[in-house]
Amino acid sequence: MIILMMKIHLRANWVHSLKEKRMVVKSLVKRLQNAFNISVMEVENQDLHQRITIGICGVNLDKGQCDSSIEKIIYFIENNTDAEIIEIEEDVTKF
Repeated sequence: MIILMMKIHLRANWVHSLKEKRMVVKSLVKRLQNAFNISVMEVENQDLHQRITIGICGVNLDKGQCDSSIEKIIYFIENNTDAEIIEIEEDVTKF
């Protein structure tokens, strides 16, 4: 069993309030959960308007499947939000 953990930092320059940010984050989190059956939540920068940091955790059967999941998640985020990905941290652990 392979455990995938990611922290993705995004910048949303058009967001001017925490209410706008919350709408963007909730939408992205829900779509990621539905598309990939993974755990997702905002993990940092909750008080900053234009910075979004989401944490992702998932389980895969092997390293190849895990690498594929990482690529698909990043592609999904790039194509389903106007926010710009500025940093990706990832860790793959065998359990």
